[in-house]
Amino acid sequence: MAFQLPPLPYAKSALEPHLSARTLEFHHDHHHRTYVEKLNKLIEGTPFAKQALEEIVLATAKAQDKAKIDIFHNAAQAWNHTFLWNCMTPRGGGKPDGTLAKQIDDAFGDLDKFHEEFKKAATGQFGSGYAWLVDSSGTLKIRKTANADNPMVEGETPLLACDVWEHAYYLDYQDKRADFVDVFLDHLVSWSFVAEQLQLAGRQTGAPKTAKAARR
Repeated sequence: MAFQLPPLPYAKSALEPHLSARTLEFHHDHHHRTYVEKLNKLIEGTPFAKQALEEIVLATAKAQDKAKIDIFHNAAQAWNHTFLWNCMTPRGGGKPDGTLAKQIDDAFGDLDKFHEEFKKAATGQFGSGYAWLVDSSGTLKIRKTANADNPMVEGETPLLACDVWEHAYYLDYQDKRADFVDVFLDHLVSWSFVAEQLQLAGRQTGAPKTAKAARR
């Protein structure tokens, strides 16, 4: 069965004025859809067609032949985008609480220092890619990855992702990536989702269930 494009968890206009409906329309309806549709074509008639999305990502992450590399790029981007939409929420930002807040303080000193380090990773990623907050063997760490790469292929659990491909912000922020990252942290992050992923990381291995794409 083929993968479906998951719907956004909110209306396209719900993140305004921080991200426009036009940006979400292009990002979700065009870019994300293209990754899903290309993946379906690439895996049709192969053993991957019966696997879950994260299983495909993990199975092709270290591939050397072009066919599997193409599958990885599209599978990972399908996964990354599904995860990304859940990392943002209307009236997001603010401060985390509970266990998540304590672990951020333990790992980075305080929330302001976390913001500083996360922004450094996001703006320091040359070209396209992502900045991530991950659970790495029980410790919170910040990662940056190029293109479609995802920390879960290194055994880490993604908790938060910020997409710094230009299509994620250019219509609203042009070349001001740093401004976009500030807005992402201050107004868009869904700390409740991050906390949920942290809780799941303590209960299970593998990719967060919220990022699994549905099949039709």
